[in-house]
Amino acid sequence: MKQRKALIPIIAMCICLAAGCSGNTQTAGTTTAAETTTTPALSETAETTVGTTTAAATETTEEQTAEVQPVTNLEKLDMTKWQYNADDDVYYQIGISYCETPADESYETLAVFVPGAYMKGTENGDGTYTCELTDGTVNGYTAETAPIVMPINTPGYSAMAALADYSSSVKTYTSEGFVYVHAGCRGRDAGAPAGVTDLKAAVRYVRYCDDVIPGSAERIFTFGMSGGGAQSALMGATGDSDLYTPYLEAIGAVQGVSDAVCGSMDWCPITNIDSADEAYEWMMGVTRSGLSDDKQAISDALAAAFAEYINSAQIKDENGTILTLEESSEGIYQSGSYYDYLKGVIEQSLNNFLSDTTFPYNASSSSGGGHGGMGGAGPNGGGQLPDRDFGGEKPDGAPDGDFGGGMPDGEMPGDMGENGGTAIEDVDNITRNTTSNGISISGTYETAQDYIDALNADGEWVTYDADTNTATISSVADFVKAFKSASKNLGAFDQLDGGQGENTLFGYGDGSGAHFDSTLAEILSDLGSEYADSYAADLAKTDSAGYTAEQRLKMYTPLYYLLESSEGYGTSTVAKYWRIRTGIAQSDTSVTTEMNLALALENYEGVESVDFATVWGQQHVEAERTGSSTENFIAWVNECLK
Repeated sequence: MKQRKALIPIIAMCICLAAGCSGNTQTAGTTTAAETTTTPALSETAETTVGTTTAAATETTEEQTAEVQPVTNLEKLDMTKWQYNADDDVYYQIGISYCETPADESYETLAVFVPGAYMKGTENGDGTYTCELTDGTVNGYTAETAPIVMPINTPGYSAMAALADYSSSVKTYTSEGFVYVHAGCRGRDAGAPAGVTDLKAAVRYVRYCDDVIPGSAERIFTFGMSGGGAQSALMGATGDSDLYTPYLEAIGAVQGVSDAVCGSMDWCPITNIDSADEAYEWMMGVTRSGLSDDKQAISDALAAAFAEYINSAQIKDENGTILTLEESSEGIYQSGSYYDYLKGVIEQSLNNFLSDTTFPYNASSSSGGGHGGMGGAGPNGGGQLPDRDFGGEKPDGAPDGDFGGGMPDGEMPGDMGENGGTAIEDVDNITRNTTSNGISISGTYETAQDYIDALNADGEWVTYDADTNTATISSVADFVKAFKSASKNLGAFDQLDGGQGENTLFGYGDGSGAHFDSTLAEILSDLGSEYADSYAADLAKTDSAGYTAEQRLKMYTPLYYLLESSEGYGTSTVAKYWRIRTGIAQSDTSVTTEMNLALALENYEGVESVDFATVWGQQHVEAERTGSSTENFIAWVNECLK
């Protein structure tokens, strides 16, 4: 039987086993690395499923339930203070404090929106209602079983201000029987891990109030895009991590309850930043031009360092085979099983497009790249953008409110390919450059072969078999040159001048940037670079909790918790359900970012399902192969809980 590190939880285990949402658990804020024990993992046939536990587990959790109770001075949600929107049949409360000593009260409150069928309200005479739970149903859900969905609208890791008023857009979710919880959170100016800390505190408060808030606290699903997708992934991967304890204690979060979630929906997550600089150069450095000899040496060293990372990370495919990179005659480590797997992911993305698309196909009408390629990343990565109006209707599920540097008027970035909306690049304050290389895809293509011919206009790199309607590519580098140009400066995430958004994220709460990539720091030192001293100085600093940037980087790296090769493996409660989508043509990250996350989850015991796809031609949007992101998210949650 396979052995691995496992932490025996108290309250988290008794809650999560009963609901069947989280596979691997840990006592929130009570277990240290030194107290880790090794226990046999459940075999495939012995794994618990939704609503079932073994007799031994039941006995154990009953004992543990009696030992631990929530610790807080916060009052539970007041059932006499509900407001009601009759048009939407939604009860709601706004401005609920989820921590005792907030660092910023303008952010750290939450709002709850409940389908009217789940409660019976009695008017108090002042516009508020006293409510009690009923046995009403919506879409087969009840007040006890309804999922709770939490948006994380934090592009570029920006802040998400708390809601100040009712938003009719929540009806998109409440009409499906979902309870909608909007939790404000601090942004990158406060320094990592402020954003995820706040979101964890909000989850803890919801769980603390599970007996009065409709919906199941063991069925919480987070969803987000870009930096929001990253923080949604972190919520899924870092449940009950002890590393967050001092930060949660500092804001007075509820203690003695779990902050784990059941599911995580992540569009284009800008995450696993510990290896992101290296991955970016390994995949997209081939499109850089005009670098000085010194900077070219840095780019090449970063690319080689990514191969070292992959070969030590022991990332496995779906069959459990460890993937590796090998030296090659052309390019930097463009060979090996990891390379072949990535090439297959790119080809699958193209073949999905060919399967999904009905020809004639009008690429110019496919907003955000649609399902056809636009080359590079539009104004930020080369190629020609199809016509797109970013001033369109606000997408569903986008409550009003100030995002503190994020989306204007609280707008979610999603559904740009169908419904218009604001381009996330216009609001996330991430540094990008305009590039000119890449192919141009526009106009109408009568047949699949016509489309393939357009891809090959500057040289053949795609081979198409009309009989099977499938395609292969010549190399990853050829795909990148055509579709995925580098738009970020050298040191894509830990920029050499410290001016990138992620530099601010790993700063020290004063809004100033700081360096955090120790691998890049070592490269600069070895090369005798003029930037080496500033990296070394920043990496030596600590924050108010005594944590270095490297330690905080671990907290913001899902793979730290998911890979067996990592010291963080098995030290968190990982969400059971995952859905990951990314636009393959985006220039914001390497394709390896989402691929590595998906593979780590596929091999993590206790994760029930991983629905992962890269979407051909689409960029840094809520990418979907077909349909709208909102509808697909709702359908996915329902499928998970079927």
